[in-house]
Amino acid sequence: MNFELNGKMIVKEETQAISDRFKKREFVIEVENERNSDWNDFIKFQLTQDRCDLLETVSLNEEIKVSFNVRGRKWEKDGKVNYFSNLEAWRIEKVQTAGSPVPEMPEFRAEDVPPAPEEDDLPF
Repeated sequence: MNFELNGKMIVKEETQAISDRFKKREFVIEVENERNSDWNDFIKFQLTQDRCDLLETVSLNEEIKVSFNVRGRKWEKDGKVNYFSNLEAWRIEKVQTAGSPVPEMPEFRAEDVPPAPEEDDLPF
């Protein structure tokens, strides 16, 4: 199951080495409730293995889009069964908001247009 959410980065944890073969990194985004900001959602995600580095270029309070999967596991110990779910992020993209400055476009000049190719008699 693939999903996407936009929100503001509010927590960025350090990478944790769970074992010599497994590492994870958690982060939280704040998803704005359009009706009432008192009801904003705070969603915690997990990155694993080489994806832990996806957070290196993201700053706190930056707007991002997170692509993620919902993962669920069953865990049994001492005859007791537990279930848990994770939101496993696999892509993070920066989102340009309305208040963000738009990069300036260079001014167009006629001399910037490349010359037309020379005519030839080849049909392709």
